[in-house]
Amino acid sequence: MARIKFSTLTEQMFYTLLCLKEECCGMDILDKIPEMTDNRVNIGSGTLYTLLEQFCECDMIRETKTEGRRRSYILTKTGREILEKEYMRICAQAEDYRRFFSGDK
Repeated sequence: MARIKFSTLTEQMFYTLLCLKEECCGMDILDKIPEMTDNRVNIGSGTLYTLLEQFCECDMIRETKTEGRRRSYILTKTGREILEKEYMRICAQAEDYRRFFSGDK
């Protein structure tokens, strides 16, 4: 069975959308993700710009302004809903882990 696009998010997808809670451009995102994850997650520029294009096509983000080659984006209602759904999925996984290992020492 084919996976529905964006039914789950990679870390790069999750943090890109998280960055776009506030308007930012691609270069801002490239700087913010390692900073917000203590360098645990990085994203390449090719991956980022591909994601931004796909997110725009799916109405998860929208372009807010263009200054030369620099484009800024912000999260849409749809993007926020997808981000929230992914957060809830991650929380459920963490709870499953806690239940499974509770009492193990």
